[in-house]
Amino acid sequence: MRKLIYAINITLDGCCDHTKFNPAEDLLEHYTRLLRDDAGLLIYGRKTYQLMVPYWPDIANNQSEPKADIEFAQAFDSLNKIVFSRSLASAEDGNTRIVRTNLHDEILKLKQEPGKDILVGGVDVPSQLMKLGLIDEYRIVVTPIIVGEGRRLFEGVSLLEKLRLNLIESKTFKSGSVALRYLKQ
Repeated sequence: MRKLIYAINITLDGCCDHTKFNPAEDLLEHYTRLLRDDAGLLIYGRKTYQLMVPYWPDIANNQSEPKADIEFAQAFDSLNKIVFSRSLASAEDGNTRIVRTNLHDEILKLKQEPGKDILVGGVDVPSQLMKLGLIDEYRIVVTPIIVGEGRRLFEGVSLLEKLRLNLIESKTFKSGSVALRYLKQ
């Protein structure tokens, strides 16, 4: 069975709004490896999808960008994507499917399919998946920046019971960011 992995960057003060800060080059390399080695499918909500597409597909085709950006963009662009949305009329790229059905049932079905793990990003869809108990692994990168404003990670998420996680890996980057990898107990 494929795992559902939630991956996100946050600032030291808990902001997960990617319009407030940019990841360092070493983080792009980290996420490029994650996309190439572990991910077989990307899951987003409409807001995150529209932040990622067409931005990264455009970078993938622009050789004047930094090498780390191009490599991440190419890894991102090569993967199939599913967007859970009631309002998105159409996808901007050919390897994206819009799903309007039950999130719980669709994720359970996807986890049963063969292939590499499923990577989910953003905030709204992962918050719903967390409430449903469907996230198997959390990969959170804490960036040493304090932005003072913006949406906070897990803000407004109410769980029926505490979610206990086991830290299985941590890595410190040259930029001072720390990648934390947790499995659900």
